Amino acid sequence: MRSSPALRSLLLAAAGSTVLAGAAAAQSTPNTPATVDDVIVTGVPYGVSQRAAVIATDVVDEQTLATAPAASLGDMLNGRPGVRSTDFAPGASRPVIRGLSGPRVQVLTNGIGLIDASSVSPDHAVAADPAEANRIEIIRGPATLVYGGSAIGGVVNVLDDRIPTAIPEGGVKGVVSTQASSVDDGRSVFGRVTVGSGNFAFNVDGVKRKTDDYEIPAPAISARRAAAEGVARGDGDKQPNSYTDLQTWGVGGAYIGDKGFAGVSYKDTDSEYGTVAEESVFIKLNQKRWDARGEYRFDDGPFSAIRGSYGHADYTHTEFEAVGEPGTVFNSDGWEARADLVQRQRGGWNGALGVQALSRNFQAIGEEAFVPTVDIDEVGLYTVQRLDLGNHGFEGGLRYDRRELSGTPIGGTSEVNRTFDNWSASAAAFLRPAAGLFLGLSLAHNERAPSEVELFANGVHIATAAYETGDLNLNSEKVTTLEGTAHYDRGRFTGDLHVYHSWYDGFIDERPTGEQFLFEEENETFPVYRFVQTNAKFYGFELEGAYALWQDGDRKLSLEGSADYVHAQTDFGPAARIPPYSVTGRLAWTSTRFDASAEVRHVGEQDRVANEFELPTNDYTLVNASLAVRPFTQQNVTLFAEARNLTNEEAREHASFLKDIAPLPGRNLRVGVAYRF
Repeated sequence: MRSSPALRSLLLAAAGSTVLAGAAAAQSTPNTPATVDDVIVTGVPYGVSQRAAVIATDVVDEQTLATAPAASLGDMLNGRPGVRSTDFAPGASRPVIRGLSGPRVQVLTNGIGLIDASSVSPDHAVAADPAEANRIEIIRGPATLVYGGSAIGGVVNVLDDRIPTAIPEGGVKGVVSTQASSVDDGRSVFGRVTVGSGNFAFNVDGVKRKTDDYEIPAPAISARRAAAEGVARGDGDKQPNSYTDLQTWGVGGAYIGDKGFAGVSYKDTDSEYGTVAEESVFIKLNQKRWDARGEYRFDDGPFSAIRGSYGHADYTHTEFEAVGEPGTVFNSDGWEARADLVQRQRGGWNGALGVQALSRNFQAIGEEAFVPTVDIDEVGLYTVQRLDLGNHGFEGGLRYDRRELSGTPIGGTSEVNRTFDNWSASAAAFLRPAAGLFLGLSLAHNERAPSEVELFANGVHIATAAYETGDLNLNSEKVTTLEGTAHYDRGRFTGDLHVYHSWYDGFIDERPTGEQFLFEEENETFPVYRFVQTNAKFYGFELEGAYALWQDGDRKLSLEGSADYVHAQTDFGPAARIPPYSVTGRLAWTSTRFDASAEVRHVGEQDRVANEFELPTNDYTLVNASLAVRPFTQQNVTLFAEARNLTNEEAREHASFLKDIAPLPGRNLRVGVAYRF
């Protein structure tokens, strides 16, 4: 979407007007106190209510996850304000936050890195599945004070209960969920049970999901690509090589006492999926992961608790050709650990001191390996502080990181070592000028060391259809972000608005050189791309709100809506694969017995593209509907159904490398049942 200043002003004015209109219409009722479910722990170890956070946050709770679509992490979160998906394939989709992905978006499990290879390439799956989680927390925007440079664009934290932190009430709790989908003949089942006795609790969980190639509403090749390259579009039937087969299971246990807990867990993940990019290539992934986590609460003194986490993983990702012969193999082995000292709250003052360290060995082996073996070591020290005086308050934080990457470049003979010393800092102020209204303004400066790909790449990358060349002389990427936040929650209306502007110094961008490389093994030429540094600016907003049209007891009819927009410009022109604006409207009914909703989601055209290598994407509108019924008095059984893309619209995700050869799925009916106990 090529947006004029007038249009941008109109969009921002509309967003602000929606919040103010809802505030004017709200009834004069007291604030609703924050509940445990409202508190987020991602970003600050001491936890902050969503309605009091100066940064943009989102939460997917356990009840929502029990009936959520069986999908990869990126696809399941796609459509939330400010969040899209790389949509590379159903088996490999990573979250895109405010137009940023890859090494700028950190995906965590219980606050620890995944230790996989998902940030190396868009066709690499994330080694965490939403079905495993009992909660997913999302931070949109810089969150590097607690998580380091890889969170310069945002964080997705997948929280599970594999290491129990409390004895279940009644000695046992759990959930079992199964579902089926029509568009891909999909079927999945998930189960988790936690049992406890005395001071001990144990958890067992597992996920099994299998889908066939999904149906598409139009030919796989887009009309724009067919016209640009003079190729036939073909027939619209099924998306070739888009199947998935996932199996993961885990066990864990913990000792739980009056002053804290300590536990360990193990998880095994096996995944096989088609790459979509090539009709005959598929990927098998396995990760074995061990975790330990604990907390000790002090009776008195300056600190209320100390918390520690440790994760170790062995990850292997193998690409297979049609004949079943293994091709390129990616290995990622290593560990990550963190510890936090949480300060005792005094007079509205919260804070924490922390240390984080990691060590990882990355290997790519085979003819199509475009990155050499690289060792990555990092240590970071940080503090975050918050003073809440009721009507107003302040936040601040500081972090230092040292990251070292060592490897012998492809074709080289000697090892290269690069060390980066990075500083990040933030400051914020917030105000509660009226009941139910929270206003915040934050300023953050963050620094990110280049990734192993950006430094060491030198070879054909089949997934992106390019010969990628890194630059060993790259410097740290630096960004300064100014963000304004407004939360409103009073009477019939709730709303959130986030407006941000980010200025990048040394933004690492991948640009074409104009050269071509002949790949003799495939007898095919690929354009040559090089990682370079430039200045860039990103700005935009996210808005969401809900208004209760009618309410009687537990029965409520609400009108809900959301919108987002991001603009990204570098010294070379528009940044690549930036999602267009989106607007979503929903009419929702909630009650004890059943919930129902009807939704219309419109995603705009994106014609503001990196012209050398990117085609525009048409706009589209999706119509969706859902129903959930709880037929029994105890409400622990939920029967659910969802219809997506009811009009069978051709839709393509602009953030995807594959958007011009793989549209989103067509009309889909999904049904299932969840039992929580």
